[in-house]
Formats: sequence, structure tokens, C-alpha cells
Amino acid sequence: MLDKKFIRKEPEKVKKGIGDKGADFDIDGFLDLDRKMRDIIQDVELLKHERNSASLEVSRLKKEKKDASGIIARMKDAAMKIKEADSQLRDISEKLDSLLLAIPNLPHESVPYGTSEKDNPVITAWGEIPDYSEKPLPHWEIGEKLGILDMPAGVSLTGRGFVVLRGAGARLSRALVNFFLDIHERQGYEELSVPYLVSRDSMVCTGQLPKMEEDMYHCGKDDLFLIPTAEVPVTNIYKDSYLDPSILPKKCTAYSPCFRREAGSYGQDTKGLIRVHQFDKVEMVKFVKKEDSYDELETLLADACEILQLLELPYRVIELCTADLSFSAAKCYDIETFAPGVERWLEVSSCSNFEDFQARRAKIRTRREKDGKGELVHTLNGSGLALPRIIATILELNQTPTGKVRIPKALVRYMGGTEYIET
Repeated sequence: MLDKKFIRKEPEKVKKGIGDKGADFDIDGFLDLDRKMRDIIQDVELLKHERNSASLEVSRLKKEKKDASGIIARMKDAAMKIKEADSQLRDISEKLDSLLLAIPNLPHESVPYGTSEKDNPVITAWGEIPDYSEKPLPHWEIGEKLGILDMPAGVSLTGRGFVVLRGAGARLSRALVNFFLDIHERQGYEELSVPYLVSRDSMVCTGQLPKMEEDMYHCGKDDLFLIPTAEVPVTNIYKDSYLDPSILPKKCTAYSPCFRREAGSYGQDTKGLIRVHQFDKVEMVKFVKKEDSYDELETLLADACEILQLLELPYRVIELCTADLSFSAAKCYDIETFAPGVERWLEVSSCSNFEDFQARRAKIRTRREKDGKGELVHTLNGSGLALPRIIATILELNQTPTGKVRIPKALVRYMGGTEYIET
């Protein structure tokens, strides 16, 4: 959430940032309503001052046994006007709060301008894509041949976009989660185990609501949401808190299943593991001092890339342009691996800096001095990593001419010594 004072002070900067993101919001209308509220507050304060002065005058007149009926009548009129104004203020304040939640974060000045994902520059790449004498099979065909990926069972159990992993496929998924968590623990992250259901307020604090409610799975009876990422519960652990500056940067990691309806994506990438409604992911979240947040974004990116290097998976890093940034992000890098079976680069991680956008909603602060003034921290998060597309890439990149799939060396011990998945 943006600071109202900043919007008042820099309306043109806010308009440009929103426009660069491709968003549409009436900042002038917001400011008009904000001015109206402040005018009413000023009028109410004046009325209250007059009422208090009149009350003192009534007391004086009564002591002197003089007529105070005229002043009392004016007090009643002032009280009625105050009551009406207070009601107006509540309505306007609620509307302003609702509008404020609909304003996206502004892109950082370093973010390249662009109008679509086609304008996202590749900033680095690692590894070599092997040459194949024959085009590799897509992962869903390999998975079916090896008996580790059961798409029909997922559809039968739940519907389109849900999958069942069997045998070595399920073991590969578990091995990846354990491997990711072990690496992040070594990198200095505290592992957390968090709820997979969160309150509406928690979703608002991290920016998923109200913007993306149609993409979320909602349990109406309890007004709880299945989490779209562990970022939501991990960030909200420190909601309404003051973090001791000595512990910053605070680095957390958590495994969770993730649930996304992908309401606007019907018919896209419906085969295999590329776009599913429930998937496993390990998340990294950082709480940092504001002056450190962009250096911390670079180390967050490096932490995610280290895992791909250990898995021997070629990847590239994309810097998102202004129009491709998420609602809450000020700057973001996507990491993509190449899946030769589908001949596509697949996003496996997004590493974002939200600056104080989430912290303002969640009231997560720190103090420079023991009794000093509180200031908002900056929050960052990154996938470390999302499993479905990693599994897809491993299956497609490491398939052999005999139909087996080679397990990356770093994962062999997590697979109980298994070096190949085979029938």
C-alpha cells in the first residue's frame, strides 16, 4: 500500500508509475475525496471547539442564574452537525481505504520500461542446452511411460489442472523439497512450517486481495483462503510487530502446497505440469532495512540460482519490465529453465522486492534506537523453487536414448541412491 502523504506530495510521480505498470486508477478522484475528508475534519474540529466554548459559557451563566437557552440550542445544533459529519467521515474513510488498497506499487526507477513481457530483457544465463539427435519427448509422455505421472487420476479425483505423482515421481518431488530446504538453511534462512489456510486480512496484507480474489480458492463458511504461496503466512507472522534491527535481514523459508484457480488462464498450458492449480513450492522471504533492500534482492536471486546450478539445469534470468510487474512488486526477476521437450523456457522462480508496500499494510516495523521512531521494513520474496516446472525440466532435459531419466547428482542421495528413473 502506498503512503497517502506520498500520493498527496507526488501525484504526478504516482500517476506515471501506475501508467507505466499499465494500470488504470483515478488519482485525481482519490485526491479530491481525500481533500473533502480533510475539509470535513477541519470543520468538525471547529464545531467541537465552538461546542466546548459554549459548554463553558453555559456553566458560567447557570452559576450566575442567567438564561442560557439560546446557547444550549446552538450546542444542540452543533452536536447534530458533528454527528452528521462523523457519519460522512466514516463513509469517506472507508471508501479511501478501499481505493488505497486498489493502487498498485510503483516500479523502482531501475526497472526497464515496457508494455508487455516481450520487453523483458535477459540479464544473465547459465549452463549449456544439450544438442539432441532427436527431439526429446515432452515430460507428460515421459512421465506416463515411466509410470510416475498420472494425469487421468488427477482429473478423476478433482478436475482439470490437478495431477497425481506415483512412485519415483512422488519420491522425486519429496527429494526436491528436502534438497531446497537444506540449501536454504545453509544460506541462513530459518525454516518454518506454516498453515495452508489464512484469513482475509492476511491476504490483504501481502497484496493478493482485493486485486486477485477471483484467482484464489476461498472457504466461504469460515472466510479463509487456501494459500497461493507460503509468502502469505510467512510474511504475516510478523504482522503488527516491531523487528529488532539487530536481527535484520531476517530470512525465512517454508515449504507448502500452493493453490491457484488461474481464473484468467483457461485453456492455456493445460498439458502436463506447466500450469496446475495445486503445486508444491519452497519459498524464501526476507525482512530488511530499507537501505539494504536492493542489495538483498540480488542475494535472494543468487540464492535461487545456486539451486539450479547444483541441479545442473541451464537457466536464464529475466528482468521484468514495468508493465509485467505484479501488483505489489517494485522490481522483479524471473528465473527460467529450458524444457527441450516442449521447446520452451519455463518460469521456475520470481524474486521480488516489494519495498514497504506489504509492510505498510501489515504494520511491520523496526526501530533504529531503543526508544526511537518506528519505520517500515522492506519485504522481499522469491521462489526457491516451484516444483512442477523443475520436475518437467528434469524429465525432459535428462532423458536418455533408452527411455530412462538421469537424476541430477546433487539429488541422488535424497533419492536413496537412485541414479535413474526407469520402468
